[in-house]
Amino acid sequence: MKIDTPQTQPSVAVIVATYNGAANLQEQLDSFCNQTLIPALILIADDGSTDNTLEIAHQFSDQHPDLSVRIMKGPCRGVAKNFLSLLNHVPDHIDMVSLSDQDDIWFANKLAQGVAMLEGQKGVALYCGRTLEWDAERDVRHLSRLPVKPPSFCHALVQNIAGGNTMILNRAALDLVQAASKEAIKVVMHDWWIYQIVTAVGGTVFYDPEPMMLYRQHPENLIGANRGFMSKAKRLRLMLSGRFRRWGTINSQALGASKHRMTAKNAQRLEAFTKGRNGSVLTRVKMIRDNGFYRQGTVGQLSLYLAALLRRL
Repeated sequence: MKIDTPQTQPSVAVIVATYNGAANLQEQLDSFCNQTLIPALILIADDGSTDNTLEIAHQFSDQHPDLSVRIMKGPCRGVAKNFLSLLNHVPDHIDMVSLSDQDDIWFANKLAQGVAMLEGQKGVALYCGRTLEWDAERDVRHLSRLPVKPPSFCHALVQNIAGGNTMILNRAALDLVQAASKEAIKVVMHDWWIYQIVTAVGGTVFYDPEPMMLYRQHPENLIGANRGFMSKAKRLRLMLSGRFRRWGTINSQALGASKHRMTAKNAQRLEAFTKGRNGSVLTRVKMIRDNGFYRQGTVGQLSLYLAALLRRL
């Protein structure tokens, strides 16, 4: 008679980029301990905090000798560089890696849920999902918007739905990111670039419609929740100021450095985007239509065409 042997749980590393996060870091670290799937490694990189962030991290490590916690110095070149550096420090024996901000709170099944979706995927795969957007001062919570269109490279080039604080990468995705990050001189946001490079090579993106965390909202959020008039007005100002266009240039250059890794079709799409966004008005509009580039929702798609008309794409 055949006896089934228990399956070994994948080893999951959690990486945390910190900078002056003392006010909320403890709650996030505590939520790691409450996971139904305990992390095999917690890797923290601090970018030169001047508050007691490092003290909290070291106390957490001392108080949990059963956990493998490593604390290191970050590159001190911004949060994107810190996360990419962290990803490159994840050891080879780790099966999956989960990214974490310093000020959110994970629900107990956050890691287990993501791992369950990624298990069995041999190719490049990324898990991400919805959050409960949380105004901690007023204790007001809103469920983040559910994308109406699926993740793809045609979407990733012009918009990001993969929040870094929700991301889990399987080993194949981690290997890809580790290699491609050495080719990209600069990225705008680590999570947006990860979404782009994963879809560019034909990887699979699982978007979880069930929220697995409280996403703390505060003035330091560069983009933050996409909700309400003020949020839309903020994005409009970013577009009109030319910042989105500058981001498009940086993203195109970063992806271009890894063009040899892409599927042939996505390499063609990147070339069309890079050239088309600098063409005439007709060329810019035709570039979006012919290549099927899209943002989420009707308003999002209209804003994409508006950006193209105003040469802000």
